[in-house]
Amino acid sequence: MTADDPRPLPVPDEQSREFWAAAARAQLVVQRCESCGWYAYPPVFVCRTCHSAEFYWNRVSGIGRVRSWTVVQDAFLPGFADEVPYVIGDIELVEQPGLRMITQLVGLTAGELKVGLPVTVRFQDLAEGLSVPQFGPQENP
Repeated sequence: MTADDPRPLPVPDEQSREFWAAAARAQLVVQRCESCGWYAYPPVFVCRTCHSAEFYWNRVSGIGRVRSWTVVQDAFLPGFADEVPYVIGDIELVEQPGLRMITQLVGLTAGELKVGLPVTVRFQDLAEGLSVPQFGPQENP
């Protein structure tokens, strides 16, 4: 991407800074509870399982399955006008039932998508030091 890219960029904050730093290194990380081991994404302040407030960032495999998807036909923001249509997917990561990410699906047409399709993470560089996770077809599921 260039400085002229009109798309809005993620703005890391205190709670998400480690996620974005890892993404810039092409690593997918999510929070993990120090007390019970529950994975949390998006980041939370309190564990939904044991109510602990102690988390660490854990690298995950980046392997998941498609739960659902939608094809975006209209660009609601001008920066995405050149990208429509594109696919947004609900991906469940293999590390834990219910550990889900909503991301762009790439390398697949809407006709190739099906519930349960194996996918793996890849990263799109948006700016210097800023990458976003996307998911695409798994090579050998």
